[in-house]
Amino acid sequence: MKPTRSTLDFAIQTPDERRHAEARRAKSVARVQAETGINEAMIDRLVEGFYERVRQDSLIGPIFMERVSDWGPHLAQMKLFWSSVALHSGVYQGRPMPKHLPLPIDARHFDRWLEIFEATAMEICGPVAGPHFIVRARRIAQSLELGIANSNGVLLDHGQRFVRSDIGWTPEEV
Repeated sequence: MKPTRSTLDFAIQTPDERRHAEARRAKSVARVQAETGINEAMIDRLVEGFYERVRQDSLIGPIFMERVSDWGPHLAQMKLFWSSVALHSGVYQGRPMPKHLPLPIDARHFDRWLEIFEATAMEICGPVAGPHFIVRARRIAQSLELGIANSNGVLLDHGQRFVRSDIGWTPEEV
C-alpha cells in the first residue's frame, strides 16, 4: 500500500516539489490569461475603478470609509486577492471571512457590492474577462453572506437571503 501524505505534509515540500508546483501554477495562469485576456494591469484597473465607485456609494461607501484609513495597502491586498481568484496565481494569502464577519452588512450590501462590481467589470474588462470576474464575485458574495448569516446564528436555506434584524427592510424593497 502506497503511503499517503497528511495535509501538513503538503506545506513541507522539497525544492523539486516546489518547482513542479510553481510550474503547474504558471501554466494555469498562462492558460487563464490566454482564454480571458486578464492580466495584472487589468486587475489593477478593475480594483482601482471598483473602489473609486465604492467610495462614492451612499450604501456601502460609509462602511468602507469607516474601516479603511489608508487605501493604498487595502487596494494592494485586493489586487492580490483578485489575481488569485481570477488567474489562480496564488499570490493572496489572506482570509477574507474573518474580516467580514463583524461588519454590519447583509443581503442589501452584497447586492449593491455586486451591482457596482458587475458594472465596473463589464466596463473595464470587456465581454470575456468581465463575466469571468463576475461569476467569481457572485460566488464570493454568496459565501460571505452565508458565513455572516451563520455567525449571526442564522442558517439559510437554498435561495434565502440574510437580513439583519436591526435593519428594517427586505431584499425585494431594494
